[in-house]
Amino acid sequence: MNSMTGYGKGIAEGAGRKVGVEIKSVNHRFLDMNIKLPRTLGFAEDIIRNAVKAAVSRGHLDIYVSYERESGGKISMDEQLARDYCTLAAKASMKFSIGNDMSVAALLKMPDVVVVKDEDEDEDAVGSLVEQAVKQALEGLCTMRAKEGEMLLRDLSEKAANISSFVDEVEKLAPLTVEEHKNRMRERITEMLGDVAFDEARLMNEAAFFADKVAVDEEIARLRSHIAHFSDICKGKGALGKKLDFIVQEMNRETNTIGSKCSDSKIAQCVIDAKCEIEKVREQVQNVE
Repeated sequence: MNSMTGYGKGIAEGAGRKVGVEIKSVNHRFLDMNIKLPRTLGFAEDIIRNAVKAAVSRGHLDIYVSYERESGGKISMDEQLARDYCTLAAKASMKFSIGNDMSVAALLKMPDVVVVKDEDEDEDAVGSLVEQAVKQALEGLCTMRAKEGEMLLRDLSEKAANISSFVDEVEKLAPLTVEEHKNRMRERITEMLGDVAFDEARLMNEAAFFADKVAVDEEIARLRSHIAHFSDICKGKGALGKKLDFIVQEMNRETNTIGSKCSDSKIAQCVIDAKCEIEKVREQVQNVE
């Protein structure tokens, strides 16, 4: 079991280049990537997406890519523009009778005289570095997600055991509810009729009707089956979150049915406790990949 929350970082260097990749992930219904990389590395987006898809099934991932290069381009001079600046400076000196202080340093500071032309990137070399950095970042991310997944598994297993204990308690209390209802009916009839005899068979029919109305055997059996299935899925590998979420919905449905059928206060308390645990499980399952 893996969590959807994690962080990983990777750095790859070579041929005067350095690529850094940071990945942060949180829970999400699907696999969603937000990739931020320098404009010059736009060609590497597919490399990143394919690597992430191979390692991660679900979650929202923020992916930050940095790029450094020792020599990024060629420097040249716009000779015609520089000549025009010099000519203009000479004319201004003569017209206004001031000294011409145009120096080489001043000339190179003039707008657009110095031209920096970026060299074309070696996409194969840079792509290889990106691939290495992403792989390293994903390894760190998956390691953290696996560790958090272990904690989630322990917590979910404990809560599933708690829910199962509530089901056991309901199973013990359910038959007593019918017997208590039958005794209450006999007491009320006796109070109303006194020593007058009444039809015991009719009383038993009423008790049987009530027992059928509040019977939760099927719901208990299905709920137990869901709990067992939930535990089996938790022990599996890969993307488990969606399956667990579906099972939790079914567990909640059966628990609600039990609560609606039984009016006994003790059973009602068990149902409330079970629903609280199921809600905690539902919240935790949202973090499972």
